[in-house]
Amino acid sequence: MVDALLGDWKLVSSENFEDLMKELGVGLVMRKLGNTTKPNVKFVKSGDEWTFSTVSTLKSQHLKYKLDEEFDEETLDGRKVKTTFHWDGNKLVQTQKDKDNNVVCTITREITDSGELKCVATAGKVESIRMYHKEQ
Repeated sequence: MVDALLGDWKLVSSENFEDLMKELGVGLVMRKLGNTTKPNVKFVKSGDEWTFSTVSTLKSQHLKYKLDEEFDEETLDGRKVKTTFHWDGNKLVQTQKDKDNNVVCTITREITDSGELKCVATAGKVESIRMYHKEQ
């Protein structure tokens, strides 16, 4: 799974993302902008350190982390969260704990049988699914 995840991915579909942002407390203007943006993501691994990049016309972010180690993250929408990445079987799970509004967002990424990257984000009772194709 690790090798399949590495590289560049382009967003091709998004379901329920605006509702997820609303559940996370993201303001109306940022939700509208975020819902129309089609980011590319990239995973790089060097030793035991990972870099996860999100690049769009609106904003970009580069997270450096080690698995199972909590770190401070400022999300693209400006929330300050404590984040941890870990493997759960063949899924990379990211947990964001927002201390300001007590919301936890869990983002699970896995490679589907067709080779797509499926990203399922859950906060409260809201779930969003975003699909990515690997860039060649």
